[in-house]
Amino acid sequence: MSRKVSPRSQRPAGGLLLWALVFSLTLSQAVLAESQDYYELLRVARDASVREIRQAFKKLALIMHPDKNPGDASAHEKFLKVNRAYEVLKDEDLRKKYDKYGEKGLDEQQSGGRYESWNYYRYDFGIYDDDLEIVTLDSGDFDAAVSSGEIWFINFYFPRCSHCHQLAPTWREFAKEMDGVIRIGAVNCGDNNHLCRRNGITSYPSLFIYRAGQKSEKFTEERSKDNLLRFSMRFITTTVTQLWQGNVFKEIDSAFASGFGWLITFCFDVGDCLEPRTRQKLAGMLDGLVKVGWMDCATDAQLCDSFQVSNGATAFFPPGSSLDQQGSVLWLSTLDCREIYGQVLDHLPDLQPLTGDTFQHKLARHRWLVSFTYGGGGSTNEYKKLQALLRNDNIQVGRVDCIADTQLCQSLYILKQCVAVFKGLGIHDFEIHHGKDVLYNIVSFARDSVRAHVTTLRPDNFPSDRKEPWLVDFFAPWCPPCRALLPELRKASIQLAGQMKFGTIDCTIHHNLCSTYNIQAYPTTVIFNGSSVHEYEGHHSADGILEFIQDLVSPSVVVLDPSSFADKVKGRSEGQYWAVDFYAPWCGPCQALLPEWRRMARLLSGQILVGSVDCQRFQSFCQGQGVRAYPEIRLYPDNGRQPERFVSYNGWHRDAQSLRAWALSSLPRASVDLTPATFKSLVLSGQDHWILDFYAPWCGPCQHFAPEFEVLARVSQTIIY
Repeated sequence: MSRKVSPRSQRPAGGLLLWALVFSLTLSQAVLAESQDYYELLRVARDASVREIRQAFKKLALIMHPDKNPGDASAHEKFLKVNRAYEVLKDEDLRKKYDKYGEKGLDEQQSGGRYESWNYYRYDFGIYDDDLEIVTLDSGDFDAAVSSGEIWFINFYFPRCSHCHQLAPTWREFAKEMDGVIRIGAVNCGDNNHLCRRNGITSYPSLFIYRAGQKSEKFTEERSKDNLLRFSMRFITTTVTQLWQGNVFKEIDSAFASGFGWLITFCFDVGDCLEPRTRQKLAGMLDGLVKVGWMDCATDAQLCDSFQVSNGATAFFPPGSSLDQQGSVLWLSTLDCREIYGQVLDHLPDLQPLTGDTFQHKLARHRWLVSFTYGGGGSTNEYKKLQALLRNDNIQVGRVDCIADTQLCQSLYILKQCVAVFKGLGIHDFEIHHGKDVLYNIVSFARDSVRAHVTTLRPDNFPSDRKEPWLVDFFAPWCPPCRALLPELRKASIQLAGQMKFGTIDCTIHHNLCSTYNIQAYPTTVIFNGSSVHEYEGHHSADGILEFIQDLVSPSVVVLDPSSFADKVKGRSEGQYWAVDFYAPWCGPCQALLPEWRRMARLLSGQILVGSVDCQRFQSFCQGQGVRAYPEIRLYPDNGRQPERFVSYNGWHRDAQSLRAWALSSLPRASVDLTPATFKSLVLSGQDHWILDFYAPWCGPCQHFAPEFEVLARVSQTIIY
């Protein structure tokens, strides 16, 4: 049964109500606090990633688990609280509700009541969380990763799968060897079941190569390190050029003219020469930045001699140099792939500098990804790869030194190091990146942002006049649910282009502006439409936002007051059914119900009328109706001679589908049961067309399908079981 909030309960003073007690130094005292803050319980920051939350929970589980504390009678209750905190904070939707409403917003979500054995947390939980070379992906960043343009080799595994554990040591060794060449990822299908099903994962472990714009390819060989290496190297298609007397000067001059450098290894019978596999790896790592080639000096000694090389060696010729400028050549003293890669990046030119004098002119008509830096030697070396990754998207890449151009950065309210996309419409139409500071996330952001219509708002462009409809997301960059919502806003903005404008406002910078609109929790998404202001309460998805806006245009829920309730509900005509939600705006479960109630109303359109009553506003009326707790969900059936009659919903789940099934079950049957005799006379011998459902009463899927069949029956009025 779902929990409700009594109207006699004290109303919270702010958006997030936490009874935080002093966090004790000992772990046992910490978990005894009855309403301990979940972040404090797990000892993580409020901006902790899912991976960090998992790591923190595992540490606590290994210490606090009842299996490790058999003499502590309270160990079970203590660990339940920690487990509950983990189950909530690892889930994007539950975490957002908790951040906004506290535990009250989670009353109908009873996760955390069960936990695994100590051995599970020790050996099966978070297999790859501590491996730096392996990126643990989840539903929030999977799509951004595989569409970034980099090659991804991803291991879909299940924590209890023995073959997955057998593969783990090999996968780690393989990841270390391929680090920087391609991206190595892992997806826990226990935590990301929907993501794995969407990608067709039916067995574990399943290993797939992903390349942007191409179909994924499954690895089906024996899972040895050598086989994994051979398979993955097939997808590094960058050419390693053999240079000889007939092509060397044409190839090198052509690359220099296009802005590329050359990494050349000179191979003699003696000395150090890069192995063919190492050359291919480097070609993949430096693709779009540097050409990779080799010379066979045993057969082309005169050519190698012209480069003043007499034994095996490797040299980097930076872009913009020439073969005559030997002083600019970097002779490498290592054969290690990662070390060579790092040294080459060090000697590549930095991103194109933009200054206050050139900024406006260069950004007026072209799309740019701009790195804003505050000292520290400029952008990271990895950023030098951005131009190559975004070349086909016609996005130029540059940097601004905010120490040297303080006025420019302050005018844009850019007060710390960040990356932003300018969309070719001037310097004021831009969006700041708030995702992970890794290439695949930045590249995905840049591609999405130039197509979307989301603008970073500031006091000087905030839509205070509201001449056009705006969706404004008030957020804080440290808030993980806020960061998860931003890609969905971009998707929704594309769907609603020309109908509604989208903007984001960083409340950690624009405190006063957020206070003006009484923003007390993040993210808070508000629709401004003329004089009307509507706060979005729903799933963090583009579809959820679109549904909400559609509901504003054409409301599916009737807002009832005492007068309209008497007229429409109590005075309902014969054959009319009403579902009514009695709620209080401050009630956490009521807030959680709100988007599901709207969705249910759309699903019931044309069959059952749906309304809601604000019991904070009409308190005496609700008391007169016998409402004692919120939310109170009632169904008022066909009037007949008892207009006061109703049925209360006492189900556990308050999602749209469960509520819809409950409401439809109260309607009169539109279908009838057939017997063998009536089946023969009506169906086989009759003149009408029939749709039949052959079912068994004990069959779960049959029971789930029954309401859908009833809807079909009412539409046709000739459908019979």
